[in-house]
Amino acid sequence: MPVHPAPAWDPAQYLRHEGHRTRPFLDLLARVQDPADRTGPLAIADIGCGAGNVTALLAGRWPDARITGVDSSQAMLDRARTEYGGPTPGGGSMDFHEADAATWTPGETYDLIVSNAALQWVPGHLASFPRWLDGLAPGGTFAFQVPGNFTSPSHTILADLCTSPRWRGRLGGVERFHPVRDPAEYLTALLGLGCAADVWETTYLQVLHGEDPVLDWVKGTALRPVLTELDGDADAAAAFTEEYRALLREAYPPTPHGTVFPFRRLFAVARKDAA
Repeated sequence: MPVHPAPAWDPAQYLRHEGHRTRPFLDLLARVQDPADRTGPLAIADIGCGAGNVTALLAGRWPDARITGVDSSQAMLDRARTEYGGPTPGGGSMDFHEADAATWTPGETYDLIVSNAALQWVPGHLASFPRWLDGLAPGGTFAFQVPGNFTSPSHTILADLCTSPRWRGRLGGVERFHPVRDPAEYLTALLGLGCAADVWETTYLQVLHGEDPVLDWVKGTALRPVLTELDGDADAAAAFTEEYRALLREAYPPTPHGTVFPFRRLFAVARKDAA
């Protein structure tokens, strides 16, 4: 099996569907309670902060918070620092640092640790929960959301293509996803770590517009490992994309109102024991 490079991220492509990508985080944030005994600015960490657009929503909720975003993509971090880094209007700050979520350990005590659509890229992320919870203050909160659509056509078609006779020699094993756990597993794990936990799932029926909108969506996420592997070989990239495009059109036909793209998301909000 060939060794594949880490996916190269494109902030502009990712943000083309910013509204749909942001909505799950807003729904997650709505379930996060303010600390009952808050006496000063919160310390917040965002694991897998990406381009920083979601991290900025934390500053909107807690204007004086000290917020640290971590990500492994230099391109994403450059965008985040340029757009959002530094002091915030409410007297807080946003700083962004390069770190691999798989090995990141809190370097200080946080009141809130969040992660938005990132843990599916982290192998064995459930094993990191104790380490991250250790970085929370008593009564602090760990909140995350992850996609739960790995059995949807957008992903199964991609996986089948990568392992098809034409592509498996080059793309076999290129997918870097680490499928998320069932909601019950997350709940059991968080309860077992002594947290009060709320875990749920939602399927958003996203209506996308434009020509081949599902392909445009996955170009910002699921297709990144393939595009990275084929970078420098324009003919191969075009051939793979055309095959994938045709299959996505069959799986997600347009309607008079747009293309409906069901997207399942899993959510968890865990509060550490105040004692």
